[in-house]
Amino acid sequence: MNFIKQRLKIVDSFIIGKYLGTFVYTLVLFVIIIVIFDLSEKLDDFLEANLTIWQVLTKYYAGSIPFYVNMLSPLINFIAVIFFTAKMADQTEIVPILSGGVSFNRFLRPYFISAFIIFSANLLSNLYVLPYTNRIKNKFENEVVNKNDPYTKANIHMKIDSNTYIYIENFDNKTNIGYKFSLDKFQGDGLKKKLVADQIAWDSVKRVWKMTNYSVRHINGLKEVMVYGNSLQKDTILDMRPDDFSAYQNVFESMSNRELSDKITKEKIRGSGIMSDLLFEQYKRWFHPFSAFILTLIGVALSSRKVRGGVGLPLGVGIILSFAYIVFNQFAKMFSTKGGFPPLLAVLLPTLLFGILGLYLLRRAPK
Repeated sequence: MNFIKQRLKIVDSFIIGKYLGTFVYTLVLFVIIIVIFDLSEKLDDFLEANLTIWQVLTKYYAGSIPFYVNMLSPLINFIAVIFFTAKMADQTEIVPILSGGVSFNRFLRPYFISAFIIFSANLLSNLYVLPYTNRIKNKFENEVVNKNDPYTKANIHMKIDSNTYIYIENFDNKTNIGYKFSLDKFQGDGLKKKLVADQIAWDSVKRVWKMTNYSVRHINGLKEVMVYGNSLQKDTILDMRPDDFSAYQNVFESMSNRELSDKITKEKIRGSGIMSDLLFEQYKRWFHPFSAFILTLIGVALSSRKVRGGVGLPLGVGIILSFAYIVFNQFAKMFSTKGGFPPLLAVLLPTLLFGILGLYLLRRAPK
């Protein structure tokens, strides 16, 4: 702490305090507004499910508020920088700093210290907090808010390993039960085993699959052996989980980093068509927090010049650019998950383009 105090000057502490104070205050204000609108929209669903206020808070908003904070962080970061920097410029506080021998790069130091604090908080949140809070939010939305949406997935084909293929005609995500299940195991080009079951259900306690009304056909050249289990149940261990057949679109954002990495490893074998979604989610968690530095750079470059009309013009331009950044990110996500655009490039492209814009504005900023 003594080292930090020695390195930070009064102007550094002033700017860091203004930056983080404005950021937190604006973020809390926006979150409260969003929660009010969200509550008014979902109030009928809460009443229909006979939920108490405590249940709504613990089962939904405990998960949705961290999601809103993460979603709004780039926008609020940008607005906060522009607002208080433009106000400093309007009150002629920046000119004395630069006239006193402080270079513009030195002037940027407290901004980037603050941006680093926000970056660290967002990164830790993406990696260790949001996967678990999203699980709370998504479970509530799928069971209460979106209860009428389709929750079954049909005609599932999947490759479990290099020699094993499975098929499920229908899988119910609420009961974790699949119907008309079949498993084919090959050795080279030859079929060695075929298992068929009317029903397969996931036992979350034993972590096994229970098959009902099954038959197993063993093939050894021209010899075949049939084993019937009519009206019987059989426990079996298979390298698949109910999440592999989820009909919901929000399942990936609820996975921990380890679960996501394991899912990507398995998807390389299975090839079920969700690799782009998985990679985009993984890259997004690591690279999106870097937007704190880019948006801070653009915000300072835009608002450090004193303009006629006060903070209105810089703030308006900043809001337009921040919304453009968010929209660009959404387009990049759609092109990646639906259009075959490389996920890593889709995650990095908005940050890179706005980074170039930030460097251009920095060159034109008054120094």
